[in-house]
Amino acid sequence: MSLWEYANPVKFLRLSERVQPWLWAGAAICLVVGLVWGFFFTPDDFRQGSTVKIIYLHVPSALMAINAWFMMLVASLIWIVRRHHVSALAARAAAPVGIVMTLIALFTGAIWGQPMWGTWWAWDPRLTSFLILFLFYLGYVALWEAIEDPDTAADLTSILCLVGTVFAVLSRYAVLFWNQGLHQGASLSLDKEENVADVFYFPLLVCIGGFVLLFLALVLYRTGTEIRVRRTRALMARETRGANLRAEEA
Repeated sequence: MSLWEYANPVKFLRLSERVQPWLWAGAAICLVVGLVWGFFFTPDDFRQGSTVKIIYLHVPSALMAINAWFMMLVASLIWIVRRHHVSALAARAAAPVGIVMTLIALFTGAIWGQPMWGTWWAWDPRLTSFLILFLFYLGYVALWEAIEDPDTAADLTSILCLVGTVFAVLSRYAVLFWNQGLHQGASLSLDKEENVADVFYFPLLVCIGGFVLLFLALVLYRTGTEIRVRRTRALMARETRGANLRAEEA
């Protein structure tokens, strides 16, 4: 069985409907367990106090904001190379979810930063690149809405997605590119010494798992909606053409 079989909208919808209940359930369980564990059963940090617990919302949302754009990049490349409509619609479906994730990351970052830095916002490299990524998300959605022809919209938004990937990369690795800035380094790393303490690490992993499952469930749901909307519009256009032809013959 080939993965490309699911470029067929009917097969994609059938798979999506089978998988979604498990994704919703898994997301709910992970988020409830992770957030309750993190907020109520972990100690205050010796330097940051109770404000450190915002990590259970901030880090997962920031990771998903960046990785949502990378998912859109992959889907856009598939559209450019293979012209599969499901991939273009999946990229479109992921964008609003990415916007929400980016907003959560920016908002929780401001809440976390104010007591730590003494300010709600600083033109830190990572914060600035994240704000630019948010603007690219808005531009991507606006471009889809501004163009009537869906294939042309998919082409132009795919190009925009390629350009915006630069800022997705900067958002992820800004602390490594520039040594200056207020933002701390990565909370999770392949280097065990750079990770947060285990007491925060394990509930954080559960929260990240919940955000990943929630993102997948939302994207599948929204992609299915986009496919049905596209199909409905095509049927309505066909009926309109048929009615016009019958009127001309009469």
